[in-house]
Amino acid sequence: MIGVFDSGYGGLTILRAFLDNLSEYDYFYLGDSARTPYGNKSLNTIYEYTRQAVAFLFNQGAILIILACNTASAKALRRIQQEWLPIHYPDRRVLGVVIPLAEAAVEASRYGRIGVIGTRATIESRVYEQELHKLDAGLKIYSQACPLLVPLVEEDWVGKPETNMILKKYLHPLKSKRIDSLILGCTHYPFLKKGITRIMGKNCHVMDAPRIVAEKLADYLKRHPEIEQRLEKKGRYIFVTSDDPKRFKAFGDKFLGRRITDVQNISF
Repeated sequence: MIGVFDSGYGGLTILRAFLDNLSEYDYFYLGDSARTPYGNKSLNTIYEYTRQAVAFLFNQGAILIILACNTASAKALRRIQQEWLPIHYPDRRVLGVVIPLAEAAVEASRYGRIGVIGTRATIESRVYEQELHKLDAGLKIYSQACPLLVPLVEEDWVGKPETNMILKKYLHPLKSKRIDSLILGCTHYPFLKKGITRIMGKNCHVMDAPRIVAEKLADYLKRHPEIEQRLEKKGRYIFVTSDDPKRFKAFGDKFLGRRITDVQNISF
């Protein structure tokens, strides 16, 4: 099966794209809602939380795990891939969302002026800048932390005047730099994409992060048949949270765009 991990609910937007485009595979979603947000945690804490989640998903039978969480992708993925995985599960894989979005932004950019919005932790990690400059050292990268957006999405304030006002304030510095592509560096932000696109205008391409990650996963599976052939294809979905299953389900139905019938609880 394919494991999908996020610090909470946001990764369900990524899973939603997987179910739309790669529905034949089995998926196991783990949301560590009891310990969210990860963004205000130390580097070692984020690594340890992510390592625990990855170990859990592998123990459940996952062959491939996607870290849908931008913070985990930015601050834990490389260490897990380089230090932990070769020792414990050398025949399995863990992937993140940063590199797929960086690659897509470079492909879409016309003038090499790319913007990134995300949580404070993701922006301060500079991981998108690093990956973008690996692809093209001449790019101009402009980043903006948007700490208020996640709680606004979770409180269902999308589209309200107050939210639009905050979006304009966050996006104004990027718009003034005349960026031509914008990376939504948080899994909650697809809910705000319509408003972001309106504010940024027709000269800026706002990346559809879930669709891009799903397309990149499909491409990865084509290039790695040794992984793809080991994945179960019965179209089954399992949902697990470290917090209240009822609360997870209430958010999950909205984020996934489908009715979730069962959510299990775990503790680390």
